[in-house]
Amino acid sequence: MNCIFKPLWALMPFLLLSSSLLSQEAKTIEPFKIGYSISINKIDIVTLKKAKEAGIDYIELAALSSLIDKETKELKLTKKELENKMKTIKATADEAGIKIWSLHMPFGQYEDISLGDEVQRKKVVNLHKEIIKHAAVLKPQIILFHPSWYLGLNERELRKTQMIKSATELNKFVKGIGAKMVIENMLGPELLKSAQQERPLCRSVEEVQEIMGRLPKDIYAAVDMNHIKSPEKLINALGNRLKSVHIADGDGMAERHYFPCSGKGKNDWNAIFSALYKAGYTGAFMYESAYPSLPELKSCFDTLYGNYVSGLKRAASE
Repeated sequence: MNCIFKPLWALMPFLLLSSSLLSQEAKTIEPFKIGYSISINKIDIVTLKKAKEAGIDYIELAALSSLIDKETKELKLTKKELENKMKTIKATADEAGIKIWSLHMPFGQYEDISLGDEVQRKKVVNLHKEIIKHAAVLKPQIILFHPSWYLGLNERELRKTQMIKSATELNKFVKGIGAKMVIENMLGPELLKSAQQERPLCRSVEEVQEIMGRLPKDIYAAVDMNHIKSPEKLINALGNRLKSVHIADGDGMAERHYFPCSGKGKNDWNAIFSALYKAGYTGAFMYESAYPSLPELKSCFDTLYGNYVSGLKRAASE
């Protein structure tokens, strides 16, 4: 008789191996380096030195949309002014001992790389190219883009095609400065934001997978933990295509950006850590959330990481 049940002694080698692997994983797993998002307009030596003293190694430069005039849709600064601004930021970061992990490229209704109008799309792409060119001095590892702004009704397929066209073109410039391009997942618990608007592209695990499958293999993904319920599912789906993260807590229903140790969000941080290590992620643990103080970014990470490793050790000993 071919029985599907096995006696306990027959399972012992598997159980011992599983225990051994869990124990080994708990001993050898390396903590991530810590980073946080900061406005490009708030970089100064005092702030960055405090961040370094608080155990922060990386920053993401945010609020790059502030470089763009909302009326003309052109850069506010001359090329020389932008060059000098980037050089000053780099010198300040170097003095503080902080590395620039990523640039969060401008996003919004008029900086959307998925625009259906071809003339406007090309204008947006050229604007992004200009920023990337001047950002080379910063030596970022990651250039992060939103896939779109909110969409009109029934134009999703067109906007996917336009975004892929823009991303493929921009990726050449990103690689030209020695960085990796990533596309961030967007909030989208349901398709419609209103009766007249659809949610942005990359609003679900399935849509991220579809779009990443249509992009060149050397364009990667970023997962925002605040933009999706159970972000570990998206991390697992992406695997080694994941190259950056935004750390915040939430519920996947709205833009919360809760501090992960605030107790307000619903994320399962043990599941998230497990997914990150399974995916082979070695990048920055990049906070994009409200936080009480700079030192608490490190203490929160230590708590989350400590809980995860303790869980591995408990599982190994059982």
